[in-house]
Amino acid sequence: MSDLVDRARVYATEAHQRINHRRKYNNEPYHVHLSAVAKLVASVTDDEEMLAAAWLHDTVEDTQATLEDVEAEFGVQVAEIVEELTDVSKPGDGNRVQRKQIDRMHLAQASKRAKTVKLADLIDNCKDITRHDPRFAQVYLAEMNSLLDVLQGGNEQLYKRAEKIHATSVEKLGLTDVSQIHALSPESLAEQFPGVTGPKFRRMFMELFTARDIAESLYSFDLDSDCDTVRKVMQRKQQDVASIRISGTVQGYVRFVDLDGDDCSGSMRHFTIDQVITGDSTLSDVVHVLTRHDYCFISLLGEVVGVICRDDINKPMVRMWLFGLVTMIEMRVAQMIQSNFPDDSWQSAVSEDRLEKAKSMQQERLRRNQHCSLIDCLQLSDKARVAIEQPQMLEAMGFDSRRTAKRVIKSLESLRNNLSHAQDIVMHDWAQIARLSRRIEEYSGR
Repeated sequence: MSDLVDRARVYATEAHQRINHRRKYNNEPYHVHLSAVAKLVASVTDDEEMLAAAWLHDTVEDTQATLEDVEAEFGVQVAEIVEELTDVSKPGDGNRVQRKQIDRMHLAQASKRAKTVKLADLIDNCKDITRHDPRFAQVYLAEMNSLLDVLQGGNEQLYKRAEKIHATSVEKLGLTDVSQIHALSPESLAEQFPGVTGPKFRRMFMELFTARDIAESLYSFDLDSDCDTVRKVMQRKQQDVASIRISGTVQGYVRFVDLDGDDCSGSMRHFTIDQVITGDSTLSDVVHVLTRHDYCFISLLGEVVGVICRDDINKPMVRMWLFGLVTMIEMRVAQMIQSNFPDDSWQSAVSEDRLEKAKSMQQERLRRNQHCSLIDCLQLSDKARVAIEQPQMLEAMGFDSRRTAKRVIKSLESLRNNLSHAQDIVMHDWAQIARLSRRIEEYSGR
């Protein structure tokens, strides 16, 4: 194993371990999947940059690392392959079907190297999903069928292997026409989340706060500006990024750490298509961009005028938005418990100590003439513990196992606690913030 591939293996493994990322169905450490993909790629090539990208292919989407981090660690070529393998659609682009089509077109333009890694990824995922989740496998196989149409430029051996495992899985599940299978509809989600989906949800969580509310102004310089001058201005203004004008039009940006040489031409980076959003874009879209990149740029009338970095997610407006989302989830869990356990019959599922604390809190609230039910006085973890013990409630919450549910609830509690105590949520809870934001558009009924 070359030094580049070994460093990629260590980097990816540690990045996924830091967020305790595990495979959905068997709880294996996530690097088991990365290793399987890398081995498949290694069976058809010894291209070390491809092998490094195989280890890193999910790092940007699932961990705190950005494409800029990957480039800094492993070079431009590896970063370009990883970028080609990373979805570009945003939550605001529509429902799952629409977003998958955008990502499919992005992949269609990818290099042979990226398509080969993607084929290996599909092969390993297809086996896992078909074996453990026949219901979702129907959706996945339809999406895989569509992707195979644009992956013919990848390695021929892996392409044939992907076709074979797809056909075998379709036969195993007794399917006939996977092209007719679609993802969950907004209507089915509305049934799971009555009262907190659709237009009302969208007004509360998709339109109230937008990208322009947290964006910072972007200082701008001409391409031939002296690097020393630009560096001094950025240092004085405490800015680590500035836009660059060419013939009077903003066409790229420079980072403070990159400024070198006589003028800005040698340090300029071009905006990528998935890095620029409009000012009225949702906070979900902002989080999505920042999952991939160090900077999210804001455009007005077609020109970039503002910037958002991850630290801006700590701003009060975003914290209010996130706290509201966590509260909505907690309220929904309480509603489900009340529907499934009439007359507070859920009490036997809670420890005596936790139940007594809830009763004491309820008595104090009633003394203050604050009407509340006993379930409202339970902690989120207690409510979740009651809910996930019931298979039908576990499924309604979208979890495949109690183990997964416990891990997610623990992350939600961490996020809420850090929100409540004004702690740095970007440093401690970025993975949970990214996961939470990805679900919002589904609940909004789009």
